[in-house]
Amino acid sequence: MKAQALHGHLDALLLAVLERGSLHGYAIIEALRDRSDGQLDLPTGTVYPALRRLERAGHVASAWNTVNGRERRTYQLTDEGRRALAGERSGWHEFRWTVGRFLDPEAPPTAPA
Repeated sequence: MKAQALHGHLDALLLAVLERGSLHGYAIIEALRDRSDGQLDLPTGTVYPALRRLERAGHVASAWNTVNGRERRTYQLTDEGRRALAGERSGWHEFRWTVGRFLDPEAPPTAPA
């Protein structure tokens, strides 16, 4: 799956990965790949700018830590990031339901609760 197909959803995916705990950048990329069964194999040039953007927005915080003997910047979700993730999830459910009414012939006729 190409990065451009994720347009508008990458931030939410990164926040969701960090919901499980703090990770360094490459571990975030691995988590995206693992949780998607290899479908999301994003380059560092896509992930790191998004992490910096999320940090500037106050959704993640970063710090330098030693991981396996190497200095790495680790990222963790902030309280503001948790609120943003909740909003992203709500928006995703609404989007999925709305588009599903057109593309999924078995979509329910009413909005999910």
